[in-house]
Amino acid sequence: MTSSGYAAVFFDAGETLVHPHPTFPDLFAEILRREGYDVSPETIRERGHVVFDRFRAAAEANELWTTSPERSRRFWHDVYGIFLRELGIPDANGLIDLVYTEFTDLGNYRLFEDVTPVLDRLRDAGLLLGVVSNFEEWLERLLEDLGVRGYFQVSVVSGVEGFEKPDPRIFRLAMARAGVTAERSVYVGDNPEFDVDPARAVGMFPVLIDRRERFAGAPGARITALDQLPALLGVG
Repeated sequence: MTSSGYAAVFFDAGETLVHPHPTFPDLFAEILRREGYDVSPETIRERGHVVFDRFRAAAEANELWTTSPERSRRFWHDVYGIFLRELGIPDANGLIDLVYTEFTDLGNYRLFEDVTPVLDRLRDAGLLLGVVSNFEEWLERLLEDLGVRGYFQVSVVSGVEGFEKPDPRIFRLAMARAGVTAERSVYVGDNPEFDVDPARAVGMFPVLIDRRERFAGAPGARITALDQLPALLGVG
């Protein structure tokens, strides 16, 4: 346990530990360019609300989109279809299927550069580490391929467990598996609605990681890079 009293740190995955390479907008734009459509990453970035809005709608409808390949495909086809319609691009020659295939290819993901050094520091300080993520079941394989699966003593992935954030059960299950109380647990994620608010509601200490500077006015603990986390938690 650190001097601050924390015993465990749990992490979201997407945009916290891992990301499409080089970014979601860049990869999306690259796929479209290969298919003959000239769309800039910035144009796609400006429409990022499409993903957040669809996440919100899925949670409100309890779609559990991560819990089977069929549900995942349907969800992401909807997301990519909305993008293409907003860009005025037809779904010709199975373009949505192509985009989906690219974004489920493990080779198109990378760790953020600050992840491994920070995991080393936290583990060396005696903190238990875990992953709690709305992600398909292949997250475990992705973390293994990226060389960090061994850092996490606890893994709670919605695609395996059958419920998704912001459901409080996903956080409570992680803490139960880790054998830690909420008061000694930290949760780090990139979305106020799905990470910060529900973690706080169950008594954890939530940390918003805002790598893209999207939530500058967000209340509470906020960092813009993971290497700011050890100091925030009192880890030398």
